[in-house]
Amino acid sequence: MAYQGKKLINDPNDVVTEFIEGLVETYPGMQYLDGFPQIKVVLRADVSTATYDKVAVISGGGSGHEPAHAGFVGPGMLTAAISGDVFTSPPVDSILAAIRAVTGPKGCLLIVKNYTGDRLNFGLAAEQAKSEGYKLEMVIVGDDCALPPPRGIAGRRGLAGTILVHKVAGAAADAGLSLADVAAEAKHASELVGTMGVALSVGTLPGQVTSDRLGPKLMELGLGIHGEPGAAVIDLQPVNVVVSHVLEQILSPETKYVPITRGSRVVLMINGLGATPMMELMIAARKAVGELQLSYGVAVERVYTGSFMTSLDMAGFSISIMKADQAILQRLDAPTKAPYWPVGAEGDRPPAKIPVPVPPSCSARTEEILGQPQELTKQGCILEAAIEAAAKEIIGLRDNLNEWDSKVGDGDCGTTMHRGAAAILEDMKICYPMNNAAETVNEIGASIRRVMGGTSGILYDIFCKAAYASLKGTSIITGKEWANALEASIAAVSKYGGASAGYRTMLDALIPASAVLKERLDAGDEPSTAFVVSSEAALSGAQSTKHMQAQAGRSSYIAADLLASVPDPGAMAAASWYRAAALAVKAKLQPS
Repeated sequence: MAYQGKKLINDPNDVVTEFIEGLVETYPGMQYLDGFPQIKVVLRADVSTATYDKVAVISGGGSGHEPAHAGFVGPGMLTAAISGDVFTSPPVDSILAAIRAVTGPKGCLLIVKNYTGDRLNFGLAAEQAKSEGYKLEMVIVGDDCALPPPRGIAGRRGLAGTILVHKVAGAAADAGLSLADVAAEAKHASELVGTMGVALSVGTLPGQVTSDRLGPKLMELGLGIHGEPGAAVIDLQPVNVVVSHVLEQILSPETKYVPITRGSRVVLMINGLGATPMMELMIAARKAVGELQLSYGVAVERVYTGSFMTSLDMAGFSISIMKADQAILQRLDAPTKAPYWPVGAEGDRPPAKIPVPVPPSCSARTEEILGQPQELTKQGCILEAAIEAAAKEIIGLRDNLNEWDSKVGDGDCGTTMHRGAAAILEDMKICYPMNNAAETVNEIGASIRRVMGGTSGILYDIFCKAAYASLKGTSIITGKEWANALEASIAAVSKYGGASAGYRTMLDALIPASAVLKERLDAGDEPSTAFVVSSEAALSGAQSTKHMQAQAGRSSYIAADLLASVPDPGAMAAASWYRAAALAVKAKLQPS
């Protein structure tokens, strides 16, 4: 069902002029002509027709494709860009105003996307400018590969490959070439590029209803950048399948849209259409590069991924492939100050991946320890029992932790803690030197760091590292050494995590446990008994978080009344493993 589109705008009739005003405020190298609302032209602030001694490169079209075209105005790319209303070709007077504003003695090149309105308006403006004495050439770009070869006069549509033509022409002009040579390079580049788009939704025009043409399980192949129908509407497919289809269409030997064959060098552009997250564009780029290299036998020399020519808030992407030689690469790599040309894509491509440096955990030091006899001492047996009990307790608590966390956080506390506990149970069989308590604690931290993401993983790793530093070098570890290690761990977590008592975190379980443990040991209690008593304090502390207003973590964004019935999942996890370890130690020390 169609519904009114939501936009962060004022009057829908003012979106283009207000966009231009914001753009030039953002980028001081740009200006616009004072001719609103009819004349909407962005131009380089450093260009004057009286002194400009290079070919001016001008492009433009209907608005709604931002950053195209105005976002590519700058030295080394466009000299000026003309904006029409949304999805409407700019009028002749606007185009003429741009030509007059930036064209010097060396003339002007117009780069026009192949749409009837653009061809007619730019064409008429070109003829008028020539009659006024301006030297002028025009190159029309039609890089669409989605539809069968046209038999009429319309021709192939101009799409995101036009941006690559802008760059080639802008660099050629910046190098001081003549108008004829700049036009020749632009025309040559336009003949080397092919583009095809896919969409999950149609863009919503300002002030208009959102189209329901594509349902939640459909996508469209070859949809135009104005929302015009494409080649086919199909069921939603994984992006790998979509990319394979698009590449096959662009590189089809039957249509011969682009002169690319096995052994060619190419550049690749993955272009977001307005509402596609960068993550999804990069996933498409990953697939496209691999398939071009392996299935088509071409060398991918440059990859440009981002949103270059959009269609308002359309969800989807287009893929452009341009055949490249050294001359094309030189133009694409040439410097430019156009703000939306991708920085960092130039230059030869090093290997995409290199080996991961070998971490110290389970490495030489641990292997040396493992090479020694591993018959466990009494202390080693107790430590093994405590670790195993703590890890199994967390595994059994996964669903409860997730349920609590779904109410006060992002719902994955149990899953995250479960990963860490499972890794500990697995690693303790192969690389925990149980007779060396300090090294074992260090290895627990390494296990956690390897598999636990997010804040909890790094905090527990810090916890273990601080305990290791406290215990290291102590041959016989007594209850007081363990208490000191716990205190050091809490201090480190508080220092780097920023939380303290009362912040509704795992420290609200561990701080009272640490205090009671030291108190009972100082009073002369047997260490295992003190451990169990302190674990009761940990549980009480965790339960008390129900009445705390969160001041750290995602819970700090939740209203207090929503937190009141739920304990902090991190505190409950800490209290649970702590108590399980305490009970396991007590049981191990009880007479048989």
